[in-house]
Amino acid sequence: MARKDIEVQKGAGQVPAERRVLTNPFHEFRQEMDRLMENFFGGFVGHHFGRRSDAFVPQVDVVDSEKEIKVSVELPGLDEKDIEVTLTREALTIKGEKKEEKEEKGKNYYRSERSYGSFTRTIPLPVDVDAEKAGASFKKGVLMVKLPKTKQVISETKKVTVKAE
Repeated sequence: MARKDIEVQKGAGQVPAERRVLTNPFHEFRQEMDRLMENFFGGFVGHHFGRRSDAFVPQVDVVDSEKEIKVSVELPGLDEKDIEVTLTREALTIKGEKKEEKEEKGKNYYRSERSYGSFTRTIPLPVDVDAEKAGASFKKGVLMVKLPKTKQVISETKKVTVKAE
C-alpha cells in the first residue's frame, strides 16, 4: 500500500500543494531510466512488433485478520507449475516465470513471437505464523496463500479500551 504525502511549497504569496505517492526507490529509478532511454532512442527501446514489453509485476493483496494472514496474488496466464511459494520466519516469497509463445502462419508470411519474464514478490510478515499449517491454492489465475498465526501471537493480542474525555 502506497503512502500519500502532501508537499507544500511557499514562495511569492502562493502555496501550491502537490500530492505525491511514495513508491519503491528502485522502481522509481528504473522508470526514470526507461523514460530517459525512450526519449534518447525515440521510443525504439522496449518496442517489439509495435507492442511494448514491460516487466510483469503481479498485484498482491494482503489481509491481516485476528487469526491469519491471507495473501492473494493475481497471476493471469500462469499455471501452478510456474509458481514457487516459500515461507521463512520473516517473509513470504512468491516467484514465478511467465512464458508466452505465439506462432502464426499465412500464405505469404510466418510470424513467431516469444516473451519470457520472471518475477519475485516478497511480503514481510508482521507476526509469527504457523508454517506447518500454511497453505496455498491456485484457481483461475489467482494464488491464495493462508498463513495461520501462531497460538502465542493470537493469545498475546490484547484489546485496548478507548475512553471518551
